[in-house]
Amino acid sequence: MSYADLRKGRFSAPGHEYLVTTVTNGRLPIFADFHCARALVHALREAGDAGMADWLAWVVMPDHFHALLTLGPRADLGSVMHLVKGRSARLINARLGRRDRLWQPKFHDHALRAEEDRAAVARYIVANPLRAGLVRRIGDYPHWDCVWL
Repeated sequence: MSYADLRKGRFSAPGHEYLVTTVTNGRLPIFADFHCARALVHALREAGDAGMADWLAWVVMPDHFHALLTLGPRADLGSVMHLVKGRSARLINARLGRRDRLWQPKFHDHALRAEEDRAAVARYIVANPLRAGLVRRIGDYPHWDCVWL
């Protein structure tokens, strides 16, 4: 089954903004390991460097990540997520010497509408570690970035 088949009716258009969330298989807290979290960040940057997405805000939580992105001119959402999840899985599984599936096969997406407040969405994303009780100040959490804050 291809990523295009995962959710019929998914809207994916270059230049549009999306809030995406994906979760590790079994909700394992793989990204509690600093180096594993940075491997996911590396995969995000690879997608950005390839022109597939501009990452407007993101946070890597112990068992999932959230991101606000703008699709690149020749990209679709499924391809971006396939690259990020595939590359990060290869890096992390090699590091940990594991062969198990790292990610749940699907991801959640929401295409932002014109009237939605992008800065509020970005604040929601980066405040995840605070809401989860992982830190007392977002500046204390190492795995996030945002172009607005």
